[in-house]
Amino acid sequence: MNRIADDLGTKSISQLLLKQAIPASIGILVMSINMIVDTIFVGRWIGVLAIAAITVVLPIAFLISSIGMGVGIGGSSIISRALGANKADKAFEVFGNQISLTIVLSVIFVLLGTFFSTPILQLFGANGDIIVPATEYFNVIVWGVPFLAFAMMGNPVIRAVGKPNYAMLTMLFPAVANIFLDVVFIKFMNLGMFGAGLATSISYAVSGLFILWFFLSNNTQLKVIPKHFKLNFLIVKEIVSLGGVTVVRQGTISLLTIVLNYTLFKYGGEISIAIYGIINRVMLFALFPVLGVTQGFLPIAGYNYGANNVERVKESIKTSIFFGTGIAIIIFITIMLFPTELVGVFTEDKELLNSTPNALIIAFLATPVITTQLIGAAYFQATGKALPALLLTLLKQGIFLIPLVYILPKFYGVNGVWMSFPIADISSTIVTYFYLRREVRLNLN
Repeated sequence: MNRIADDLGTKSISQLLLKQAIPASIGILVMSINMIVDTIFVGRWIGVLAIAAITVVLPIAFLISSIGMGVGIGGSSIISRALGANKADKAFEVFGNQISLTIVLSVIFVLLGTFFSTPILQLFGANGDIIVPATEYFNVIVWGVPFLAFAMMGNPVIRAVGKPNYAMLTMLFPAVANIFLDVVFIKFMNLGMFGAGLATSISYAVSGLFILWFFLSNNTQLKVIPKHFKLNFLIVKEIVSLGGVTVVRQGTISLLTIVLNYTLFKYGGEISIAIYGIINRVMLFALFPVLGVTQGFLPIAGYNYGANNVERVKESIKTSIFFGTGIAIIIFITIMLFPTELVGVFTEDKELLNSTPNALIIAFLATPVITTQLIGAAYFQATGKALPALLLTLLKQGIFLIPLVYILPKFYGVNGVWMSFPIADISSTIVTYFYLRREVRLNLN
């Protein structure tokens, strides 16, 4: 761990960011490809309703798994700062508490999902003909969610101890497994939505088991040690205060999904939900390098903040925003030039091919400015400042996007939904910029 600590505290920020961000980007890319291929397979081999069903179900699964993600990001922030302050014992105890919290909370939520599947699906917008394929898919993947939660917990911890390549593999292995199993279960065995759900659930298990193997192996000094499983109230409180930002964010995204699905169904029917399903997949795929830069920024900022090296913290902010914005501009130009070709990857349905490209262009209009908002929120999470991290994280989806999605369609129909995305991006970026600039002026000088 000392060598890793020396690297995070001494190597150039650009070099560290590349080392952390490239594997994170590849991991997010592979995960995005996995979800995209899933959508392509069900869209082409099952039908348009299958795309709508997955669009409804996946946010529910990720809401449950966000428990693990929140525990992971909250705990990894503490671990990064503990390593920066040379407190390895605290890092071990935090990790043990993370494991216990993830297991207990994810099992509780899975049981709730199992016994109340129908009302949950209806709440998230499984209306009309969508309810049948959505139920078939959900009832299978819910059992793989504890593995996904464990993987989400372990992934940021692996990055925090300086092993970004292994963090990448936690996303790579399940993605490959899911794509292979999709072909077997849907194409050759003709299992329909059940097969799609089974492939996804098994892929979650692959990811969770790989994380477990990593921490049981000799690849890291941060081990699974049973004596640290006993929950420490102060540590749990700190994990929850920081990780709660991620959980609330995912909860807000889930609330956004409910509002989106109801609004889209009201103004455009099942076809509009399928259009959003494609836009959402393109967003996941297109933005992977920007999200990778954000993930790479977290351990660097957290470690140097813990070591009280404010100049390196400021440099990491500037460098991350610079790289992320450059990448976002390239993404924006690509979307503007090739919207029809991107949509054509997912479907051959003529109605979708006619309606989706224009919606895609509108949704991506503010892409060049999003990095500042992402890095700003990540900075406060990395440095253990839970309240501003929570507020900035909620800006786009909660404070701006949900009201816009509700209000604008009343005047502009379904196009109002697509217009909401760039307006929310620009508004949240402006607020984050001024808040981050104030933080740097007051606390990083």
